[in-house]
Amino acid sequence: MRLRSVIFALVSCALLNPGPRLCSRCFGGESSDTRTVLWQIGQKDGKTEGFALAPNAFSQYREDPIFLVGVSDPARDWPYVQPGPADVWAGGRPHTATVLFGLESPPSGDCELVLYLANTHYRSPPRVAISANGKIVLQETLPPGGPDATIMGDLKEAKPCEVRATIPAGALRTGTNVISISTQDGSWMLYDAVMFLAPAGVRMAPLGDVTAVRSVQAVPALVKAHGELRQVIEMVVIRAGGPESVEVICGGTPCWSGSVNDGTQEVIVPVPRVTERKDVNLVVRTSDKVILETKLTLDPVREWVVYLLPHSHVDIGYTDIQTKIEENHWHFYEQALETAAKTADYPPEAQFKWNVEVLWAVDSYLRKSSPEKRAAFVEGVRKGVIGLQALYGNELTALCRPEELLRLLDYSQRLKEQMGVPIDSAMISDVPGYTWGIVTALAQAGVRYFSIGPNGGHRIGHTLRVWGDEAFWWKSPSGQERVLCWIPRRGYWRGFRGKAELFAYLRELQESQYPFEMVQLRHCLGDNAAPDVGISDFVKEWNEKYAYPRLVIATCSEMMREFERRYGDKLPEVAGDFTPYWEDGAASSARETGLVRRAADRLSSAETLWAMLRPGDYPDELFYQAWRNVVLYDEHTWGAHNSITEPDSEFAKSQWQIKQSFALEADRQSRELLARSLEGLVSEQGNEAADRFVMVLNPTGWVRSDLVTLDAQVGSLMSIQDGQGAAVPWQRLSDGRVIFWAQDVPAFGGRRFRLVFGGQGNVPRDSENGVPESGTAIETPRYTLEVEPQTGALRRLVDKQLNHDLVDKTKGWGLAEYLYVPGRDPDKVQRITGACTVTRLEQGPLVRRWAVESRAPGCRTVKWIYELSDVKAQIKVDMILDKEKVRSAEGVHIAFPFDVPDGQIRMELAWAIIRPEADQLPGACKNYFTVQRWIDVSNDQFGVLWGAWDAPLVELGTIRTDVPQPFSPEGWLTKIEPTQTILSYVMNNYWETNYKADQEGPTLFTYFILPHRGGYDPVMATRFGIETTRPLIALLVDSRTPAELPSPVTVDSESVLPVECKPSRDGRGIILRLFNPQQAPAEAAVKLDEKKLSRVWLTDLSERPGAPLRGPVTVPGFGLVSLRLE
Repeated sequence: MRLRSVIFALVSCALLNPGPRLCSRCFGGESSDTRTVLWQIGQKDGKTEGFALAPNAFSQYREDPIFLVGVSDPARDWPYVQPGPADVWAGGRPHTATVLFGLESPPSGDCELVLYLANTHYRSPPRVAISANGKIVLQETLPPGGPDATIMGDLKEAKPCEVRATIPAGALRTGTNVISISTQDGSWMLYDAVMFLAPAGVRMAPLGDVTAVRSVQAVPALVKAHGELRQVIEMVVIRAGGPESVEVICGGTPCWSGSVNDGTQEVIVPVPRVTERKDVNLVVRTSDKVILETKLTLDPVREWVVYLLPHSHVDIGYTDIQTKIEENHWHFYEQALETAAKTADYPPEAQFKWNVEVLWAVDSYLRKSSPEKRAAFVEGVRKGVIGLQALYGNELTALCRPEELLRLLDYSQRLKEQMGVPIDSAMISDVPGYTWGIVTALAQAGVRYFSIGPNGGHRIGHTLRVWGDEAFWWKSPSGQERVLCWIPRRGYWRGFRGKAELFAYLRELQESQYPFEMVQLRHCLGDNAAPDVGISDFVKEWNEKYAYPRLVIATCSEMMREFERRYGDKLPEVAGDFTPYWEDGAASSARETGLVRRAADRLSSAETLWAMLRPGDYPDELFYQAWRNVVLYDEHTWGAHNSITEPDSEFAKSQWQIKQSFALEADRQSRELLARSLEGLVSEQGNEAADRFVMVLNPTGWVRSDLVTLDAQVGSLMSIQDGQGAAVPWQRLSDGRVIFWAQDVPAFGGRRFRLVFGGQGNVPRDSENGVPESGTAIETPRYTLEVEPQTGALRRLVDKQLNHDLVDKTKGWGLAEYLYVPGRDPDKVQRITGACTVTRLEQGPLVRRWAVESRAPGCRTVKWIYELSDVKAQIKVDMILDKEKVRSAEGVHIAFPFDVPDGQIRMELAWAIIRPEADQLPGACKNYFTVQRWIDVSNDQFGVLWGAWDAPLVELGTIRTDVPQPFSPEGWLTKIEPTQTILSYVMNNYWETNYKADQEGPTLFTYFILPHRGGYDPVMATRFGIETTRPLIALLVDSRTPAELPSPVTVDSESVLPVECKPSRDGRGIILRLFNPQQAPAEAAVKLDEKKLSRVWLTDLSERPGAPLRGPVTVPGFGLVSLRLE
């Protein structure tokens, strides 16, 4: 490039020649009395008024300013905000503001530049560099300022700052001078005024006759010119000295001519389109000289259509206390409606629209706002101004219990019914990875489109590397449903960053052979950020200037419908689990995570009991609120942005208190609702009677035989009898409670047992089951368990029927072995090495129970309670970790190495069963998995079912955390080798933000182990998982209670399982969910108790009657079918 302009050269060389570093004086430094104001930009009044974009349109910052003293206007040419590299909304790069002014002669003494700043960023103030004619005269990090509200125009808590830079006399010259102000690091600063002070006698000079090309580039745009579409070369021209004629010649052909006026202006030069890459010569000349001669490369330009989705990323916390954020989003809805009204007469593509990313704040807004505001909101939805998305929150979807995953969409169904509008799209932001069953849930909620905007890089593994800018039909586990997914590579935050970034992005897409001419860009100014109310003006002006790329402001649903129309039949179908990456944070608050998992199971049992016993008075609102708390706990925002760096700050503690309350309230509400479901059956408490009865209720959809615990003290119990008077095996526990074997309890029904009193009670002895115990071994006719006294783990688990020890000793770990990683290096794992205390707790005919206790690294104590039951043929392990408070990085893992040669692992997810590697999508997380209730490890001859009630995370094979660089794919597996070792990943504090910094005190983790003959049995596995987490329920009743409570509905099938049963929201029916856990489709016959029910319809999450069911229902493999019974 040959440049015929001294001014352009001066602007270009700013910051290239470092000079002496001189310090500023902040907060009120004074200038020399001999200096006077030579020029200034803005008025020093403590405000940002009078500058471009003021008081709050920071999001419209597009280009760094060049200000010509005596020519430019601050209201047009000098933005009130100067961003820094930390500001993603401004491109995430350094920014330089440039001032040009003229001097008649060099000054005789030093000058001074003063920046009067209204505020700086409160946490990451900028590092500023000031230069004069290319020589740096100051570099300094400014002091932190007031809160983020200042950039939005609220300066009440601003902290003004003065920055003074001495300009040596020798740095200035006769003629044109250039001052550059750069933000090299950190975030933004806000201007009050800029003043240049010079010694008395210094005189300004006109800038003179200056015409310079600041920049020139071929851009991926088209304009209409000469009756056709032409490509665009864009120039930015600086002019001083009055109007000047300019001509542009491209490839020897004149392409543009016109007059440029004083100031900085953009010139669009239309040139003929090319069909292949072509180099051209470009000459720019004024009336008397050539000012630029260069070579440009033209590439073919597509007719791009760029869809902008305005939204705010909803973090329920993180940026502020949750209640304040909720109120802010209410205000955003009103801002959006106001802006839409103001732009209603704009061209359709420029009319403002707002995507409600998730429905959490809509729920409370519609409950608490005035009737007038509710009506306005509903009208905005009906007009398409407000785009409702179906998810309640940006969920860690793999944490969700199966029914919870459906309740994530429950509010969308209620809204559809209330408003009479479809909600056919969903957005999820920030979170990388999504459990496979979300497809089933979305499809059954009527959602066809899923816009996925992951975090741009933090702990996302291979998410964007594999799926960035990809679109596909994601098939459900059954293969019968599918959802159209589109994942923009720019993620969720500031996908749209102005013209320069957009053109750069379109070039990237062109070079990557992106197959579409539609582009999705999320327009989000940040976490919980307000709408960009100026975007409509920008789009209107853009589309007036360019034919392409054409910008369209849209709701997600509008965009996706058009995308499907254009490309839907050309997109690939994929099937598999998009195993998530961020669920590991739930292990930073393991106690609360366990409470929520149990609460969700308890709510499912409670709803089943309401359906069985009292469907007509189902308290829908109470269950809605309880499920809402479950869903909100599993939402991705755990705490404040400084939860790790400043965990003791009130900001962090107050947010955790609210987050924790979701778990505590869900626990409380689930217990109360379960208790209320039993009202009317419980007998009055009084003195012990000669005859007393216990009703055992079965909250599952198949006949159950299981151990039942009677929590009430039953004194001198002599025996327990079934309905035919036959004795039932029972055992009194050491704490006075009673357990007994309840045989054949009807599905969704109950069976009454009689308690007979009169003796001293039954206190079983060692010999009652005929096999004595000694030392550290527990022996029953079915099993031998042996505890390793140095670690507390099981070093042997022998199944005598299989004649096999199920403990794999090759790694040196036992079953249920506690492993502690101090720091992030799994090679430095620590084990328990001291002697453990072993105590025998129970030794009766039904259960044998031992307690093992030891000190452990990272814990005050670890306690195991091993429970063996031949009648159930399974082993239960309760582990209680009394955690020490540790804030340095740590991880806790519980090992379960199984000896099942060539065993294949299968694991239950919500509405899916997968084999690691085989059933995962490319780019899915393989370092850890988030499991629902069970994992099966089987070969063709035998296997083991393993269940975890409280801890959802598992690693396979070995400890795999933590990744060395959270912003790099390094350390994230792309392939996982076959293994039979499971590690329950129970605790960590590895995150740098959001999650908990420490956890302290006792936390319970319950595990179940069930060896089995033969290979994998999906029905047995699914029943095992549900039965271990939804126990039979026993309560004392009197003789008036029927001997048996028949099921209102039974399902006859060898493969299809009735997994959920609840009253309908309207209280007029029962919703029954059927799941087929095997690969092949299967039929199920649904039989009603005709005294209670007579009609069956197919339904979905709307719960409205669909097609009537007049025979067996076919459920596809891994399919979910919901029925409505009345």
